[in-house]
Amino acid sequence: MAAPLTLVLIVAVTIRAVLFNSFLAELITERVEVVSPLNAWKRVVEGLALLDLGVSPYSGDVFHETPLIIYLFHFVIDYADIVFMIADGITAVALYLAVQDYNKSVFRKQKYALEADRYPHDGLELIRTPKEMYYIPLKVALFYLLNPFTILSCVAKSTCGLNNAVIALFILCTIKGSALLSAIFLALATYQSIYPLTLFAPALLFLLQRLYIPVNLRRPSFWVFTMQYSVMFLGSLSVIVCLSFFLLSSWDFIPSVYGFILSVPDLTPNIGLFWYFFAEMFEHFRLFFICVFQINVFFYTIPLSIKLKEHPVFLMFMQIAIISIFKSYPTVGDIALYMAFLPVWSHLYRFLRNIFLVSCVLLACSALFPVLWHLWIYAGSANSNFYYAITLLFNVGQILLVSDYFYAYLRREHHLTHGLYLKRKDGSEATLVLK
Repeated sequence: MAAPLTLVLIVAVTIRAVLFNSFLAELITERVEVVSPLNAWKRVVEGLALLDLGVSPYSGDVFHETPLIIYLFHFVIDYADIVFMIADGITAVALYLAVQDYNKSVFRKQKYALEADRYPHDGLELIRTPKEMYYIPLKVALFYLLNPFTILSCVAKSTCGLNNAVIALFILCTIKGSALLSAIFLALATYQSIYPLTLFAPALLFLLQRLYIPVNLRRPSFWVFTMQYSVMFLGSLSVIVCLSFFLLSSWDFIPSVYGFILSVPDLTPNIGLFWYFFAEMFEHFRLFFICVFQINVFFYTIPLSIKLKEHPVFLMFMQIAIISIFKSYPTVGDIALYMAFLPVWSHLYRFLRNIFLVSCVLLACSALFPVLWHLWIYAGSANSNFYYAITLLFNVGQILLVSDYFYAYLRREHHLTHGLYLKRKDGSEATLVLK
């Protein structure tokens, strides 16, 4: 499988290199769907210019990236194109290796369940075979590297690509069972944008499950391991934040980065739900609705963790999707990360209800974004309502996609337990209704 992955990487790098050197690169850099006030490359360059002049990059209202990002590009600014291509490559390879390991664990659990005769006879056709799972890791890498959203994000030099690489490495370390590295990369992802904090729950659940597989080994209790992982995570986060302080000799980055993410002061149009709503909001209601909007990302973590406690990797996928939909400054690069996981759930296609409709909605919205932007900003024949309407439809499409996969996953698990062809007590065919 190394040769096909290498070929995909070569094709992906070639496409990016061609676009970097084309007239489209500058156009893509300006697209509000691809960059946001939080991760735009122009703002990073502005921050670097201030740093070179001996001025704090956070003294104005332009730069809102973390100190580690600005110091990274302080040394590699001349090779920025290569850095972003490498970040995409790291993300793809990390996801490839993570899914490869995950598939092995799924197959192992399935084998144990078959040996224990836990599946009903008419549910055996839902069993996954090694042949159908063999190419899934390669498809995941392909879905990420050749996704137009990923390519646009890379060519625009959006720092979202670096965040995706950190999250992918966190997923890899978690699935490999390395609690320390998992906590470090989760801390780094949280440091970058706060929202990955919600991935703490699926990571902990997965590591606990992995820890309890060998029944004959001595292992810590649930609460002891939870405390250990929490200490590793909080300790890593504290070290990273303190390192940022020592680099800048100032805490200015905290309000400029995290305050900016949470309070949403910049209402530049994007593909998110915040900008239009708060542009029209009365100021005295603003704080209340900021809290209501921001809590969406965190609100679903506990109920989903309870429902999917036996399936932490699917929970991880759900949480990444929720972050990309409900975060304050989303871009297409965020969407590309969770869409890369769709091949992992290819066995759910038979239970999906709206996949064709949702696919058409997402494709149509993606095409209409630049059209309605041009009509609003350049032609003057439309207004902000048109652009926000397509933004709302795009986000509704994402919510329908994620909820459809959630429904399909739960339905398959139900059939694996109770059989594929359900019968009522009188012997007639039953209809499954999930509430």
